[in-house]
Amino acid sequence: MENIIEREAVHNETDANALQETVISTESVSRTPLTRYVTLLFAIACGMSVANIYFAQPLLDQLSNEFNMDYSIIGILITVTQVFYALGLLLLVPLGDLLNQRRLIIGQMTISVAALVIVGTASSGTMLFAGLALVGLLAVVTQTIVAFAATMAAPAERGRAVGMVTSGIVIGILLARTISGILKDLAGWRAVYLVSAVLMLLMVYALYKVLPNVERKEKTLSYSQLLKSVLILFLQERLLCIRAVLAMLIFTAFSILWTPLVLPLSSPPLSLSHSAIGAFGLVGVVGALAAAKAGKLADRGYGQRTTGIALFLLLLSWLPISYTERSLFALVIGIILLDLAVQAVHVTNQSMLFALRPQARSRMVGGYMIFYSIGSASGSIASTHIYAHFGWNGVCVLGASVSAVALIFWAVTKGATAPVIKLSL
Repeated sequence: MENIIEREAVHNETDANALQETVISTESVSRTPLTRYVTLLFAIACGMSVANIYFAQPLLDQLSNEFNMDYSIIGILITVTQVFYALGLLLLVPLGDLLNQRRLIIGQMTISVAALVIVGTASSGTMLFAGLALVGLLAVVTQTIVAFAATMAAPAERGRAVGMVTSGIVIGILLARTISGILKDLAGWRAVYLVSAVLMLLMVYALYKVLPNVERKEKTLSYSQLLKSVLILFLQERLLCIRAVLAMLIFTAFSILWTPLVLPLSSPPLSLSHSAIGAFGLVGVVGALAAAKAGKLADRGYGQRTTGIALFLLLLSWLPISYTERSLFALVIGIILLDLAVQAVHVTNQSMLFALRPQARSRMVGGYMIFYSIGSASGSIASTHIYAHFGWNGVCVLGASVSAVALIFWAVTKGATAPVIKLSL
């Protein structure tokens, strides 16, 4: 038994050394200044890419009729897209630490254009499912862009850059349903994906013109070792574990609000139209934009304080949200608070993590975002189930409970800095 343990320790040490030696440290690469224009371009590219995942949600009725599928089958479309997005986080995002990031970003976005065309011209359910699976897989280019922005930014500006680019992702998620509904009404559901394909192609050209071409010095790390090193990062960095759990909790709360929100808004006494319901996504954008400043606070060393305040606001947001069926104004206040809090914690998380291992930023963000996916999926499933049995008040109690757990978890772990497992490097 001792020999087995000793061999495993040596094996882990070898992988840890490989983790350190994978590629040249990005801090030593001559940095191309990250201007506000390029940062904004990154944010728009991220918003466009992630929106492709959510376009289908308001189109399910029409897709069901077009392809003769039951609601139970067509609903799997959303699950398939999310599952492949999670696979992309695990299988594609870590490549940013091994390959030329410029080529990786441009390549993934170019293939995304093809995937969107497949969906927009689908003639069968199989073709539709395959196209959306590919769309989900390649949408993880957003995380490669975030990591690349962190690499290009000067250390004192990294939090601000990450905050702005990450805001693009949240805004893309919030506006996807609204844009999808408008385009469907104007030109049919296929136009949603074909228009997105054209815009993505234009974005590929823009990124091709502005992204710096930073070559990496390849080392001995294989693709399988690259993936295994993601697990090693969790073993070595306690902060990564803590922030990943916080991501899971805050995005569980985020999904608990946004997934079932259409149900009370479309039912009596409110009975709002789908266009009016979609407009609430614009309210969420206000909170997301306000939270972009959280990155600056992280740059100044206030990451923990910002996290605590944001988590308190997250818990507080469920009080006005609980009045949704009686006051839309209260809902607006609650949405702004909730999206502000979620985005502030998310930006702070990434800003703190990117400072840990410059040579492993893509793997860190990939591993971190897997917990985001788990939280989003869990919140969606739990909230619809709770609404069916306990109504909107039950949803609010669930959201407040998850938010309270997040606040307590932060309070208990905020002083923990030691690695989970100390490996000799």
